[in-house]
Amino acid sequence: MRKLIRTFQSYWLADASFVTLLIMLIAAVFVLPVIMEISGRGVLLFNILLLSVFFSGIFSTRSVGLMSVSAILFSIHLALRLIRFGENPYSFFVLENMIGIANALVFIFINLRLLFRDEIVNAYRIVGAVNVYLLLALMGALSLEVIHAATGVSLGGNVVLSGKDDDYVHFIYFSLASLTTVGYGDIFAVSTPARMLATFLSTLGVLFPAIVIARLVGLASSRN
Repeated sequence: MRKLIRTFQSYWLADASFVTLLIMLIAAVFVLPVIMEISGRGVLLFNILLLSVFFSGIFSTRSVGLMSVSAILFSIHLALRLIRFGENPYSFFVLENMIGIANALVFIFINLRLLFRDEIVNAYRIVGAVNVYLLLALMGALSLEVIHAATGVSLGGNVVLSGKDDDYVHFIYFSLASLTTVGYGDIFAVSTPARMLATFLSTLGVLFPAIVIARLVGLASSRN
């Protein structure tokens, strides 16, 4: 068992794992919303993929503390999902997504540590920066789910929200539009928490590329 864990960890600590994570995030952010729109199985696929992304975070660090935190958050997240999808009347939707947000934040921190763990700059590290950017969008979508579940109002415009997992289609779209500062205007924030979140995502969308690119360029220059 220990050998299997070490093998799994050695892969997720290698630069090549950035590509695997990118494929998973592209599926979660861009592909699954389309599947969820046309098929009822998309919700199940999304939950499986989301948990798989967070599961990989357990093995993406050598820090015992971060590994423990990731494992605990993943276990709680998995348990809450199983409770909600099981044959029982219980559901902890808000808590479930709050744990998901916490898991995303820890995973973002882990990936930033991997991104700048040494002075090496290559194509894999660029992919790693894209991964963090997509994780921020995913965190924004989960935050919107919490806001809507807790207050009953979040987004307005050309959108009808059901208060279920299907709303992820609209939340990830709005999160990406805010993060990239595109702002098409077809969907917009109508509550104060949602507006502040949109502003926060827009700020991150402006600052993140500038800071990360500057850091990577600085590392490449120092090596030269």
